[in-house]
Amino acid sequence: MANTPAPESPKAAAATLDLPPSQTGFAAANDTRFFGHPRGLATLFTTEMWERFSYYGLRPLLVLFMAAALTEGGFGLPRDQASAIVGIYGASVYLASLPGGWIADRLLGLQRAIFIGAVLITAGHLSIGISGLAGAGTAGKALFFLGLILIVFGTGLLKPNISAIVGDLYPEGGARRDAGFSIFYMGINIGAFLGQLITGFLGETVGWHWGFGAAGVGMFFGLVVYALRAKKTLGSIGSAPTRHPDAAVQARQERQVKLFTGIGVGIIALLFILAIAGVFVPNAQVIGQSMTFVLVGLAVTYFAYIFAFGGLDGHEKRRVAVIVVLFLFAAIFWSAFEQAPTSLNLFAADFTDRNIAGFEMPATWFQSINSAFVILLAPVFAGIWIGMGKRGIDLSSPAKFALGLFFAGLGFFMMIFAANAVVASGGAVKVSPWWLVGSYFFQTVGELCLSPVGLSSMTKLSPRKYVGQMMGIWFLASAVGNLIGGLVGGHVDPEKLEQMPQLFTTTTASLMIAAVVLALLAIPIRRMMANTPSDGSAAAH
Repeated sequence: MANTPAPESPKAAAATLDLPPSQTGFAAANDTRFFGHPRGLATLFTTEMWERFSYYGLRPLLVLFMAAALTEGGFGLPRDQASAIVGIYGASVYLASLPGGWIADRLLGLQRAIFIGAVLITAGHLSIGISGLAGAGTAGKALFFLGLILIVFGTGLLKPNISAIVGDLYPEGGARRDAGFSIFYMGINIGAFLGQLITGFLGETVGWHWGFGAAGVGMFFGLVVYALRAKKTLGSIGSAPTRHPDAAVQARQERQVKLFTGIGVGIIALLFILAIAGVFVPNAQVIGQSMTFVLVGLAVTYFAYIFAFGGLDGHEKRRVAVIVVLFLFAAIFWSAFEQAPTSLNLFAADFTDRNIAGFEMPATWFQSINSAFVILLAPVFAGIWIGMGKRGIDLSSPAKFALGLFFAGLGFFMMIFAANAVVASGGAVKVSPWWLVGSYFFQTVGELCLSPVGLSSMTKLSPRKYVGQMMGIWFLASAVGNLIGGLVGGHVDPEKLEQMPQLFTTTTASLMIAAVVLALLAIPIRRMMANTPSDGSAAAH
């Protein structure tokens, strides 16, 4: 984490206490009441922490619940279907951020979008929580999947816009803004870490819907904090949408947002009703595969359009070409990394010795390992990159991506040995939990090499007029990764043991080959970028 700047003098700090929140620019720039940061950051930090508590608390329970037999309180779905649903759900959350940001900018404003998003997420968790009262029949499944849809809608409104307001708290930019985002990012991981411990314990030891309910309670806490603190601490930041100076144009834009939003929600509602009525039976594997092809096709079409009709000069085209490369390899990385809630979660449940001094650790607790490692290692990696830079060792973004792919490959390479040990015993032996701990360690190292670097690269490489769209492309890579991770994640099954080594071997090979290819491309890419002008959004670093 970046160092937090020292607070201002007592006199200056006292002066800021009298500034009305509506004076957003000057007041936010001089507000140091939250450990040297604007107190609005505390509101956003807490809200996001509880939202991530609920999201990551729910996610690992999904595949275990849906695949559990009816006698165990689950839906009894085939594992490939349950895993694919989790992949579709994760991908949809990322995709919903694109219209969510658009709706906030054009119609609702950031603050209102966050509030509505939090309400929808809370309602979604409530729907999932009470679905247990209706059983595993049509009514129970309707409430369960309605809850997932509401969470997707709500997260699409909350997630991109709460991050945008964090940036708006620092109109002066600079190191203080970077430190603010580091604190905010820490809140995300604290929420994820605690959520998976608490909801996992309740869900696996007391009852599935107790875990679902705990995730909902967490989101309710976040909603209450935001509702009570937003106006006091954020003032007018993000309180109104971006308005066109021409009132007629503004009115037309608002009508378009309402129309397209209504059409989109209407289509999803119609499909949901038809599925619940039994008019058609959705196949999650087929839907996931189709979505993957559609999303990849959208990315290809978008990049082709940008190159052909985007009005880019030679330098900008080279930068976008690098983004294309990073997009491809990021999708490969996330398709492996996002097997955490599916294949690796199922492996923890079925084939890992979780007994510690007579206590059987919930399988979902392994999902917290990644968040714990991120909290511990993020400051270490920040120091490593800074230290290397001081010594004149400046790895390019593709080189760091290659390292990320390599370390993730090491994580899945470990799982090959663990899977083979299970297969050799015919499924009778449960392996040491250290296999999963080691795998998650290397995957986290890979994440820290790739994820922050990817976000930074999108802003630095993107032509100015396409920065927002390129950030959407980055999330699109995550969505594709979630889909693929869900489609293959069901290949961990006690009835089909031979699939496990094949899955982990294929994943390892894909990551390692991608790492080698990207490492070979890193040098020519650096040379290609060498003469690119530095304009604040330029060359790879």
